[in-house]
Parts: sequence; structure tokens; C-alpha cells
Amino acid sequence: MTKQTTDASKYDVMREYKYLYQPSTSMAEIVKIPPFKYLMIDGKGDPNTSADFGKSMEALFGLAYTIKFKMKKDANNSFDFKVAPPSGLWHADDPEAFIQPGRKEEWTWTLMILQPDKVTVSIFEGALADLKKKKNLPFLDKVYFKVYEEGLCAQIMHIGPYSQEEPTIRLLHNFFMEQGYTFNGRHHEIYLSDQRRTKPERLKTIIRQPIVK
Repeated sequence: MTKQTTDASKYDVMREYKYLYQPSTSMAEIVKIPPFKYLMIDGKGDPNTSADFGKSMEALFGLAYTIKFKMKKDANNSFDFKVAPPSGLWHADDPEAFIQPGRKEEWTWTLMILQPDKVTVSIFEGALADLKKKKNLPFLDKVYFKVYEEGLCAQIMHIGPYSQEEPTIRLLHNFFMEQGYTFNGRHHEIYLSDQRRTKPERLKTIIRQPIVK
């Protein structure tokens, strides 16, 4: 009988780095983020209306699960892991575009899914080739593999719809500015909830901002 893999035996980055994934909802904190490997894809525009956004997310998840199953089925070095939640880096030339209505077309974004350290460039390239043979995902060639290091960050948990993040973001910014820090990288959101199965008022999103004195 084949031994079944249990959830407890799978590598889970949220369990391994628990302190990075459970910030308070009422009080921001400062954390040091180690370098992590990511699948990444870039785009621009309103995530609520952009067809590119959905196609980019589809390509990311397709490749993430292809890597997962490819590594799990490796007869010589089987490794199973839980696919990490998606996240996004956000930017606008004018930061006010994030909090003023009607300016979402100005947003640029990088969607990401964190990968275990055991994932290598060769594994990424092999999984990419495998997925191309199985599915015609138009944005698959835009996905790239990169080590991303945020370093020192301030973060907080937001509970509720994405459209109501403004007060939480302002709380986060005021927190680190009052301590003598300023911005040092792109606004980062980690989407812990599956919005297809979660009511908007229960969505959990980590809001993270790289900072420097």
C-alpha cells in the first residue's frame, strides 16, 4: 500500500515562517524578511477589470501546481509542499493613486507565488516546458523565476474587502513614519483567503511595506 502524504508532512512556508504570516489587525509590526524564491509576472491596470490580471494569475497557479506535482513524483528525491498564497507588489508613480477613486488604471503590479528553497531554475524550466505541452495559457511565457529580498518591513493584517484597505494602509504608514522610517520598496499584499470561497468581510490580507531609516 502506498503511504499517503499528510498535510503535516508537507513543507508549508506559512508554518515554517509563522511569525511572518500572523500580524495583528490593530497594531503594525516591524519584521525582517529573508530572501525568498518566487514565480513572478508583471502587468498594469485595474485588477478588477483587466483581463491580463486574471490570465496572469491563471498562469502563475498553473505553473506553481505543475512544480509541486513534478517534485512530488520525483522517484529519486520526492518532495511535497503546500502551494503558498498568492501575493502582489503594487506601484504607481503617484502613491495617491492607490487611495483616490478612479485611478486604478495607473497601477502597475507584479503577481507572485513564493516557492520552497528546493525549487531551482532547472525545475522551474522543466515545469514550464511540461505545462506548455498540456495547456495553452497565453501568459505562461511571461512568468519568470526570481529571488526577491524585501529586508526590513512594516506589516499589518487587514480583514475585509480589498476596496476598504485605505484605513489599514494609513495606519501602517503612520506607524513606521512616526518611528523615523520611510518607504524603501513596493507595497506588498499577501492574499491569505480564497476570494472565490470567502465572504468579502472575512478576507485576510497581509499588507507589507519595505522601510528604511
